[in-house]
Amino acid sequence: MPDESAPRNIVEKFFSSVNNVLEAPVIWVREKVIEPNQKQSAWYHQKFRRVPTIDQCYTDDIVCITEANLQFKRDKLVDSEILSILRERFEDCTLYEAPDHLEKCTPLMKQYEEAATNWFIKYGDLGAYGAAKAAYMKQKHRMIWERRHGPVGSGIKNN
Repeated sequence: MPDESAPRNIVEKFFSSVNNVLEAPVIWVREKVIEPNQKQSAWYHQKFRRVPTIDQCYTDDIVCITEANLQFKRDKLVDSEILSILRERFEDCTLYEAPDHLEKCTPLMKQYEEAATNWFIKYGDLGAYGAAKAAYMKQKHRMIWERRHGPVGSGIKNN
């Protein structure tokens, strides 16, 4: 049985040889030079390893506290960017679905409002120079409040 991929006439043999002459060096460079030297990660941003959080650091371990603060600031930047993307999606939906955007963009609005609330719970009222310890204390105070009075915003229980 003859090989189906083999050229059948002189014209096909000519174009096949020209193709091999032009394509073979490109394939060789790609396989032998470029691919072995590429980073194997599918992401194009720098990945940092997760470090211990501020509650896992000793009080006199300056290196651990500094790493926790840097991790906190990176997390804040990522969360702020996610919030910005959600806001842009909602605004684009509002512009695109102009007359009846109230019903079509409601899921995006709810998703954005929930993310904004969660962002404010974690990072709000810390100021521009808020650190991991301040956020940890804020979380602790919120948990104490909720244990004593119920969810924040529901008012104070009278026992």
